Amino acid sequence: MKLNTHLNFNGNCREAFDEYAKIFGGKVHGVLTWGDSPMRPDSSPEMGDKVMHARIDLANATYMGSDNPPEWYSQPKGFGVTASTDTPEDAERIFAALSQGGEVSMPLQETFWAHKFGMVRDRFGIPWMVNCEKDTM
Repeated sequence: MKLNTHLNFNGNCREAFDEYAKIFGGKVHGVLTWGDSPMRPDSSPEMGDKVMHARIDLANATYMGSDNPPEWYSQPKGFGVTASTDTPEDAERIFAALSQGGEVSMPLQETFWAHKFGMVRDRFGIPWMVNCEKDTM
């Protein structure tokens, strides 16, 4: 069994996944739009070019995502996608990239468990935690 995370977006899934591919060095696969799907007759014309399904492979994780119709969308909350890094420099680079246009809730800093840890909601509305653990954990 493999557990994957599915991220819901408010019309900007393709842009978000392209950005994540740049930040994390991944590859976007299997993009299917609402207009190219069997759901086309049941979806609004505005959803035609929006993503019904996409997959991105990042390092050792797979994420899936889609653009929800406006009546289905709500801002993600109650979780955080964690990017665990091997070096503080990687944590700084990733946190800076995710923070651009986003909202930092905890600046990247040293904690008792991490060389660097910070929390941010990126410009796409996804909550992230960036973590570079100390060897003691």
